Amino acid sequence: MKKILILLCFTITFVSCKNDQNKKVKTAEIKFTKEGELTLFKASGDEVITIDIEFAETDYERETGLMHRTSMEDNQGMLFIFSTEFPRSFYMKNTYIPLDIIYLDEQKKIVSFQENAVPLNEAGLPSEIPAMYVLEVNAGLAEKWLLEIGDTISFSKTK
Repeated sequence: MKKILILLCFTITFVSCKNDQNKKVKTAEIKFTKEGELTLFKASGDEVITIDIEFAETDYERETGLMHRTSMEDNQGMLFIFSTEFPRSFYMKNTYIPLDIIYLDEQKKIVSFQENAVPLNEAGLPSEIPAMYVLEVNAGLAEKWLLEIGDTISFSKTK
């Protein structure tokens, strides 16, 4: 009887584990949620463009960023907001969209760029200069918009 119970337990365990291996977990696609608008300005004060943005303000939002997303429109971006100015470094772990990473100081002035960040690359992409804000947009837009060190942003929340 003891052998039958052991054999039964082994069979149940083996079958249930085997079935779990064949199951595929489907996750919901993360959609862009407009939380505000951001306008980029040349150092001269001329407006470059206004885009819709999501904010990354909590630790979780900043750690997750644009991970696991498969697309983003050219008129969208994510603005990371930190409480202090500090040298920053981002990476592209679990990020499928090529990005331009734009670092800004406390006065919302561009201090450095990391353009055309490669999806899924876990190498650090440093700000080189202390930054308090970081704007992520689709790769190639910083060049298309002719952004330069010293250009600025302003933003507002819609919620």
